[in-house]
Amino acid sequence: VHGSIWQSTFGTHSNATALLSSHTRIRSKNVVQLNTRVFQGYRDSTVMLSQTVRRFGSTKRISQPLLAASWGSIDGGILTQSRGFAKKTVSAVADSTESDGSSMDPSTEARAKALDQALKEINNRFGKNSVMKLGANMFGEVQSTPSGALTLDLALGGGYPKGRVIEIYGPESAGKTTLALHALAEVQKQGGNVALIDAEHAFDPVFAKRLGVDIDSLYLCQPDSGEMALEVADQLIRSSAMDMIAVDSVAALVPRAEIEGEIGQLQVGAQARLMSAALRKIAGNASRHNCSIIFLNQLRQKVGVIYGNPEVTSGGQALKYYSSVRMEVRIKERIAGSDGQIGIRVKSKITKNKVAPPYKLAEFDILFGSGISVNGCLLDAAESVGVIVRRGSYYFYGDERLGQGRDKTLETLKTNTTLRDTIDSKTRQALIGTDVNDMYDEDVPVSEEDAEGAERTAV
Repeated sequence: VHGSIWQSTFGTHSNATALLSSHTRIRSKNVVQLNTRVFQGYRDSTVMLSQTVRRFGSTKRISQPLLAASWGSIDGGILTQSRGFAKKTVSAVADSTESDGSSMDPSTEARAKALDQALKEINNRFGKNSVMKLGANMFGEVQSTPSGALTLDLALGGGYPKGRVIEIYGPESAGKTTLALHALAEVQKQGGNVALIDAEHAFDPVFAKRLGVDIDSLYLCQPDSGEMALEVADQLIRSSAMDMIAVDSVAALVPRAEIEGEIGQLQVGAQARLMSAALRKIAGNASRHNCSIIFLNQLRQKVGVIYGNPEVTSGGQALKYYSSVRMEVRIKERIAGSDGQIGIRVKSKITKNKVAPPYKLAEFDILFGSGISVNGCLLDAAESVGVIVRRGSYYFYGDERLGQGRDKTLETLKTNTTLRDTIDSKTRQALIGTDVNDMYDEDVPVSEEDAEGAERTAV
C-alpha cells in the first residue's frame, strides 16, 4: 500500500511540475515549494492509512471496497492539493506578468545578473559612474552661458556650452578678444571663476574693465611656452574650481623646442603635435569638470592654392575635431560717427555646433571702448520680429516713438531701463521658434546715413 501511495504521489508531483514548468516565469523556488507541499500530502496520507490499519488491526480485515475508498480519498487529496498549488502559482505569475508588461526567461535573468556583475566590477575598478545607465542618472541637456550679445546667443542655441571646447577664429581686428572678454564677464556675473591665458602678452586691463570684466577676481597667466600654457589650463580645469578659461591665442602657443632653437630653424608640425597631445587631455577633463575653454585662433594663407579658399587656421587639425562650437567672425561694416570711426559691425557664422543646429548667422555692433552694443543687438532682434517698427528714420514701440535714427533710439533704450526690459521680454518671447537666419535674408544697403550723420560702410 505504501508503494502504491508513493507511485501515485510521484505521478501527481510530476504532473504538477510539468504544469508549472510550462510557464516561462516559474522560478526554482516555486518547484521547491511544490515538492514540500506534495511530500507533506504524502506524509499525511501515510498517517491516515496507518490509522485505518490500526483501527481494524490488520490489512487483511480491511475489505476491498473500504481500501479502495480510502485509497481514492488519499489519492484525490494529494492530486487536488498538488494541482491547486500549481494553478495558484501559475495564476500569480500571470498576474505579475500582466502588471509589468514583460516576461523574463531564465536565460534573460542570467544575462541581467551577468551585466550587473560586470558593471559593479567596472565601477569598482575605474570609479563610480564609469559606465552608467542613462535613464537612472542625471545626464540632461547641455547648459550654456550667455555670450553678451542676444543675436549671437540665438545663433549659438542659447550661448556658449558648458564643459566644451570652443574655437573663435577670424582675421585681425574682427573682435575675437572682445568676444572672449565678454564671455568671461558674463560668467563672472553669475558668480563663476574665470581665467585668461594671454599667450600673446597683449592683455589690456583697462579695456577689459570697460567691457565688464572684474579684473580684481580675474586669473591671468602669461606663459613662457605653449607647453606651459596648456599645462596651466589643464591644471586649472582639473581643480574643478574654474568655470571658463580663455586662451589668446593658439597661434601664439610656441613649442618649447622652437623657443630654445634658433629663429628660422625648421620645426615641422611641432605646434600641431603640441595641440593634438594637449586636447586629448583637456577635452575630457573639461567635460568632466564642467569647465568651458575658449581658444582664439588666427588665420593663415596656404601656399600655391589657386582654386578654393586659401585660408586655414593655425595649430593643425586637432582643434577642429575637438571643438563642440567653431565660430568665424569677420568685419561686415565700419561704423563712422561725427568723431570718426566709432565701431564695427561684425558678422559671425557658426561653422560647427554639436549642441544646436549649425550654420547660423549673427550680426552685432562692437563699439570701440565699450565692446558689444547690447542695446544694438536688442534693437536688431526686436525690429526683426516686429516688436519695434521702423517708419522712415523713426523707431516706434507700438504708438510710442523711441527716437529718430538708430543712435537716438539706442540712447532711449539705455536711459529708460523699464521700457528696455519690457521690449527685451517681448522680443525673447517672440523669438521662440524663429530661425535667426531669417533676420539676415534681406539685402541691406551697404551704406546708409541717418539723421545724425552716422555712416555705415561695408568692408
